[in-house]
Amino acid sequence: MIKKIIEKALENPKILLILIICLSALLIIQFFKNFNDKKNVRKDAVKRSKAVIGGQVAEQIAPFLPNFPANPSDARFIGKPVDFIVFSGLSETEKIDEILFVEVKTGKSALNEREKEVKKAVEKGKVRYVEYRIN
Repeated sequence: MIKKIIEKALENPKILLILIICLSALLIIQFFKNFNDKKNVRKDAVKRSKAVIGGQVAEQIAPFLPNFPANPSDARFIGKPVDFIVFSGLSETEKIDEILFVEVKTGKSALNEREKEVKKAVEKGKVRYVEYRIN
């Protein structure tokens, strides 16, 4: 069918001109559609990047913000799979009252699967202390 259209277009200059205009219009429409799609993808990537960076900054300064559940001096940043391990009481009395696992979240972010697994293990008491000696 396409072969017949091309043959007819080559025989008649008016049909050839119409065919060229139609194909050009389709190419232009496709170009602008792809351009807008890429533009939206870039905007989304920038938005997500800003959210990630903002979350990382918040994680680092969290111990110094109001309502942090422990003395900032007792907090040790780990990052993954939890943000902080807190040894409550260590800086003031040098005696540890409690050990906390603290995950910092901003906005509408939720725990990921690995963070949920850590939370479950702690809640079930599946936590232990191991002394590892190198001889």
